[in-house]
Amino acid sequence: MSTLSIPFKFYFPPTTATSFPPSQTKPQNLTFQRRTRTTTKTACAASENPKKRQKPKKKQTETKTETTSDDGEKGIDPAGFLEKRGISHKAFALFLRERYKILKDIKDEILKRHANFMILASGFELLGMHRHPEHRVDYMEWAPGARYCAIVGDFNDWSPTENCAREHYFGHDDYGYWFIILQDKLREGEEPDKYYFQMYNYADDYDKGDSGITLEEILKKANDEYWEPGEDRYLNNRYEGPVKLYEQIFGPNGPQTIEDIPDVPDPKTRYKAWAAEHGPSRTAAMDSGKEYDIYNVIVDPEWHEKMRSLKPPIAYWFETRKGRKAWMKKYSPSIPHGSKYRVYFNTPNGPLERVPAWATYVQPEVDGRQAYAIHWEPPPEQAYKWKNASPKVPTSLRIYEAHVGISGSDPKISSFNDFTDEVLPYIKDAGYNAIQLIGIVEHKDYFTVGYRVTNYFAVSSRYGIPEDFKRLVDEAHGLGLLVFLEIVHSYAAADEMVGLSMFDGSNDCFFRSGKRGQHKFWGTRMFKYGDPDVLHFLVSNLNWWIVEYQIDGFQFHSVSSMLYTHNGFASFTGDLEEYCNQYVDKDALVYLILANEILHSLHPNIVTIAEDATFYPGLCEPTSQGGLGFDYYVNLSVPDMWSTLLDSVPDYEWNMTKIVNTLVSKREYADKMLTYAENHNQSISGRRSFAEILFGEIDENSHHYKESLLRGSSLHKMIRLITLTIGGRAYLNFMGNEFGHPKRVEFPSSSNNNSYLLANRCWDLLAKDGVHRDLFSFDKDMMKLDENQRVLSRVFPNIHHVNDSSMVISYIRGPLVFIFNFHPKESYDSYSIGVEEAGEYQIIMNTDEIKYGGQGKLKENQYFLKTISKRVDGLRNCLEVSLPSRTAQVYKLKRILRI
Repeated sequence: MSTLSIPFKFYFPPTTATSFPPSQTKPQNLTFQRRTRTTTKTACAASENPKKRQKPKKKQTETKTETTSDDGEKGIDPAGFLEKRGISHKAFALFLRERYKILKDIKDEILKRHANFMILASGFELLGMHRHPEHRVDYMEWAPGARYCAIVGDFNDWSPTENCAREHYFGHDDYGYWFIILQDKLREGEEPDKYYFQMYNYADDYDKGDSGITLEEILKKANDEYWEPGEDRYLNNRYEGPVKLYEQIFGPNGPQTIEDIPDVPDPKTRYKAWAAEHGPSRTAAMDSGKEYDIYNVIVDPEWHEKMRSLKPPIAYWFETRKGRKAWMKKYSPSIPHGSKYRVYFNTPNGPLERVPAWATYVQPEVDGRQAYAIHWEPPPEQAYKWKNASPKVPTSLRIYEAHVGISGSDPKISSFNDFTDEVLPYIKDAGYNAIQLIGIVEHKDYFTVGYRVTNYFAVSSRYGIPEDFKRLVDEAHGLGLLVFLEIVHSYAAADEMVGLSMFDGSNDCFFRSGKRGQHKFWGTRMFKYGDPDVLHFLVSNLNWWIVEYQIDGFQFHSVSSMLYTHNGFASFTGDLEEYCNQYVDKDALVYLILANEILHSLHPNIVTIAEDATFYPGLCEPTSQGGLGFDYYVNLSVPDMWSTLLDSVPDYEWNMTKIVNTLVSKREYADKMLTYAENHNQSISGRRSFAEILFGEIDENSHHYKESLLRGSSLHKMIRLITLTIGGRAYLNFMGNEFGHPKRVEFPSSSNNNSYLLANRCWDLLAKDGVHRDLFSFDKDMMKLDENQRVLSRVFPNIHHVNDSSMVISYIRGPLVFIFNFHPKESYDSYSIGVEEAGEYQIIMNTDEIKYGGQGKLKENQYFLKTISKRVDGLRNCLEVSLPSRTAQVYKLKRILRI
């Protein structure tokens, strides 16, 4: 664009000023743009402002920690949550501080290569296949073990020489990143662009550049707007300034050759002489007498403020940009939309082809055909246009977990569109406010349920195209549903052609080498979390799903697999020593901290959930206080407990104390706990759903049929109600379990002759009268109970009555009183339950109602009770309630009586 004429004077600042050596000028706090729906700026919590390192004033101990770290960073205490929780453990506190030092080192290493953490998390903007405005497609890939890189595909007859990286730094760098340019082809009869930097807008048919305006006209237009009359004088007469300066120094008849030039007084002497004649200058800058070799520019403050008020002339640059029609008329795409391609490497072990690691749409190996990536660049009329913004994150989460492929009634793989049209309205009607999708990220083998991921940036092609998935997310947002993904960064598929294993011919590109690079039991590969390039890949992957598909959160699958060298397959006693010994992977912990910091900085409304069977200390604590930064953790012990009780423990042997202790384990983290009675794990991998255990062996012709059906229905409702209402602020249910889906899930595999008979959901059961419709009605009302009474968002319940002999549990949560009678035989006519507030209580939910498949034993007059002034359960008043066996009731305080 046009050159700015700036009035300034030079001076040479001193060389020995208080400048810091490179080691002390590394930025520790970066400001970058948040990737939210509206662009704002925020500071990344991952780092702090650069400051001089200071020694702590007093020695830290494992029990008393300072509010600043050893490095003087305000608000950072690597072991802060230990003091907050009253934990004293010297070894673990030392481990946390050592881990924090590793975190700082990896941040420093990252900031040597990336300007800020937003760029670290935005690798998808450069790597992979991208259309460049200058009528070309750029491809970048990370493969440090390769010697040669090329793109092969149906667009170049799979030639490994036509589209390859150039030699030396034009084609790859020292870090192993390869760069390939695929120039669009000039159509026959068309002339090349006049300007080599001619840009095109591929989205709009016409653009400003199509009007035929020349670059010279645009520059003149920009100059006319920017410069007032006379201000562009030095632009048009570039020698006038030097000539006047020359005359000022040497006079009108100065020397004509270099040899004739006399000794010139130094700037300070000249300035003093000039100031004596004209007075001091506002814009003059004199040096302090010390030598320096860098120019400092001082400009006129008034002129500087005026120029700052003007908008940059970028808009004029875009006036030269032409539209899509002009591009299509002149060029044919170098790689058309829908083209199949792979990346070709020449390695020390010979040539090989791989599906690109950053590919956004992939066709995995099917029926013996080799896998390949698909270039996804749909024309504007086919690209999905978003209509709905993400809903606000509610104070309590009711999550509906689903798998798109098995979401239909037919024995086949369902599509994104099927799920959008049929299942999303059902989820909304059922009362849930979020969905969690599993198996979305591309995986080669369908029977793995999506856990052996091969292509981390691609939605699974077996369900549809990327635009279909965008529509699913958008329609969910329109219904007020948040959309979470279960993300698998704890391990990866061991496949080579379509996956990341041996990607560039080496064994340690993305993964650890040796035994550490293999999962001990599952045959999967373990990421090399301490490598900056692997972190670049993983963090960018998380950000990709948010930016490209507007995902609202993630559940990190099997965190324990990545945190320990034994992959979590060890017995834990709860001793903190087990979380800081030689089996703990510090690099994996650092990755989780970094991921949470960056995600929450870029997207403040993002929700992250940790699935960790070992409940690592600090899982949901702030990263600034030594935690990992998750918003929720999954209480995995709850579904295991229910499964064990239903499968192998007689009803009369159920221990109420054990049930309560399991449901409320880690009480101090109750507000961060996500609970569920059963998810997909209880239905997949040869296991049985609760409904299959409860109803599967019932013989309709047996004289015990009705009794068995009532037992199964009663326990199914009670288990869900107590799991929802006694725990934390989030609840999860797997698709179909809410109405007691009678069959397990079994994906097609060689063991069942690739049958799809059990890889679906029996939605038709809801159209018939019977137990399944009754269970759905109960689950729907249970969701309404939370929505209307804000059960999950209330404070942790006061569990005041747990009786193992009567098998009764009761607790108070706000104005609500929950009472459960798990006894298989005993019913109680006047069972005393303590309450604090005297008043009138009304039943607002009863599992024994006929509409829920119960017996309806309570009469209408028993739905309203008044308290009795009698101390029970340590409380001042009590209710005398009627408790039929295997039933639960929810009372609400309707009116307070002051005595």
